[in-house]
Amino acid sequence: MPKRQNQKLKLLYLQQYLLEQTDEAHPATVQQLTDALARNGITAERKSIYSDMETLAEAGLDVQLRRGKEGGWFVGARDFELAELKLLVDAVQASKFITRSKSGALIGKLERLTSVWQARTLRRQVHVSPRVKTINESIYYSIDTLHEAIARGQGVTFQYFEFNVRKERVFRRESRVYEVSPCGLLWDNENYYLAGFDHEKGEMRNYRVDKMAGLALCERLSQPETCRTFDIAAYAQKHFSMFHGREGDVTLRCETRMVGVILDRFGQDVMLIPDGERHFTVTVSVMMSPQFLGWLFGLAPAVTIQKPDWALKEYKKQVQATAQMLGIETDPPP
Repeated sequence: MPKRQNQKLKLLYLQQYLLEQTDEAHPATVQQLTDALARNGITAERKSIYSDMETLAEAGLDVQLRRGKEGGWFVGARDFELAELKLLVDAVQASKFITRSKSGALIGKLERLTSVWQARTLRRQVHVSPRVKTINESIYYSIDTLHEAIARGQGVTFQYFEFNVRKERVFRRESRVYEVSPCGLLWDNENYYLAGFDHEKGEMRNYRVDKMAGLALCERLSQPETCRTFDIAAYAQKHFSMFHGREGDVTLRCETRMVGVILDRFGQDVMLIPDGERHFTVTVSVMMSPQFLGWLFGLAPAVTIQKPDWALKEYKKQVQATAQMLGIETDPPP
């Protein structure tokens, strides 16, 4: 590269070096900066470095100068603080729907948002503990396609599968293609779900995104009113692990120590009504699914269903079925 052209790139090389090689604990001396420029065929005098730093600062780069024996130039504030990057790295690593290879690639990109010295602390975060990861690499493109379908008001087609004991895909509905109008995407229990209107079933359904195959946009599928008025927050609050069941308002009677559990599950807007000194009641709209009942079992006797009768009967029926499975005799529900 001609020397003159190299000089035009001088500021870019300096900015790149500062971003990659410096932080508060690792400032760069004038000599280190001139050496870095020399490796790219650029000669620079000491005075010009000071001028260049001023120019970079005027352009918006937070260039700091620490004076003294251990001093030098370094980048102060960045778009992401180190603590924020650590949170993002932990989130990527903990996310079940992100494959191991994609986790490594994303973390590598996050590392480039800080200096090489601080990036080492991020890399150590990766090996905190082994975590289960999905094996469907196409999920990232599927999520992008679904977002596009929602934005355009279009439908999608796909095949839906489960795994057998040999870890082979087994397609549902005899391998027929599903025709669905997407209403919203939810992240629940470490998995991405599509909430959409199933045109074959004529109702709302939930689908694990990593279990879709051959996902494609479909313009001929019209978007029903259900999707146009879809409230994703309210929908997610009613569903436990995205399983279906009879929907309705259920009143729970809870011990006062369970206030935090109820607020964590149903949000701060639910109304808690005192019921004596040691209990309160709360009415919530839920899907009476096995997953919801399992949640209740785990909290019993501190949280129980008070009404309506149909919900209480479903609860008792599930208790009886579990007791029979364990060989425990119980009276049948009324």
